[in-house]
Amino acid sequence: PREEVAYVTCTYRSTCIDQPDFLATVDLNPRSPHYGQVIHRLPMPNLKDELHCAGWAPACGCFESGAAAKRTKLVLPGLISSRIYVVDVGSQCRAPRICKTIEPVDVFWKCNKGYLAVTHPLPNGDILIANMGDPAGNGKGGFVVLDGETFELKGNWENECEVPPTGYDFWYQPRHNVLVSSAGLVPKVAGRGFNPDDLKKGIFGRRLNVWNLSCRSLTQCFDLGEDSLPLHVRFLHNPDAAEGYVGCALSGVVFRFYKSCEANNWAVEEVIRIPPKDVSGWIMPKMPAFIADLIISPDDRFLFVSNWLHGDIRQYELSRNCKPRLVGQV
Repeated sequence: PREEVAYVTCTYRSTCIDQPDFLATVDLNPRSPHYGQVIHRLPMPNLKDELHCAGWAPACGCFESGAAAKRTKLVLPGLISSRIYVVDVGSQCRAPRICKTIEPVDVFWKCNKGYLAVTHPLPNGDILIANMGDPAGNGKGGFVVLDGETFELKGNWENECEVPPTGYDFWYQPRHNVLVSSAGLVPKVAGRGFNPDDLKKGIFGRRLNVWNLSCRSLTQCFDLGEDSLPLHVRFLHNPDAAEGYVGCALSGVVFRFYKSCEANNWAVEEVIRIPPKDVSGWIMPKMPAFIADLIISPDDRFLFVSNWLHGDIRQYELSRNCKPRLVGQV
């Protein structure tokens, strides 16, 4: 059925407004007199969380237990505070409320992680949250896990293996026993602002990581270049598909990753490159196409790219074993 509401994370960071971030509820019912308007605000109980990406818990249709995917809880990690809020959206979807809070000290002590970024439910119903750094703000990738029923912090997800230098987003395909994660930034340095000289200092992540989903171990890494900064990872929706895409913020490049013919190995190839724009008065003479996000249509026909710095949305048609073709732009 058509969605009745949407939930949007809203932050006051760098606005000189000393108020807590909030979760906005937007009316999506075309027949409603409040269609397209914010009908509720849920303020957080703390300042300076910087709510970033919200994730359902649970919400995908691939549970090992076969449980129904009832979206009754929304997980809100704080990118800066490393605090985790669990919001009840099932009791009153138009006026959600916070039902549990996991404090940063628990994340720091139990996981030695911080700067929590992106949340997705795992196939078994638990909640996986990717992190960008350690408690001190140094770069450190990996994931923390919440129990899917109690929302208690269980600890780190990854097995005893090499931890990526940075982390940000991830997605997986259970039928291929694979999880793919992206890079992100070193938090304590990135917070000072963008400096082109940092490109050669390892401040910006450049790796795409391939994990064994069941063993929770790192199996392959791809270096996408010093100017890449791979952020959002998307697999095709077809559960049998061994193919997905990752957008790189600083280079304006989208890479396709896919399962190669060699046993269980994966490969990457550049499929989209949005050219930079000549500008004046900016920190560089050429402004890159900053790919802030990308999504794939549910039928796997189209890839939509948010080209943030250039201010446009691009629609690419996806075809089998072929580079995406630009078919729409706003």
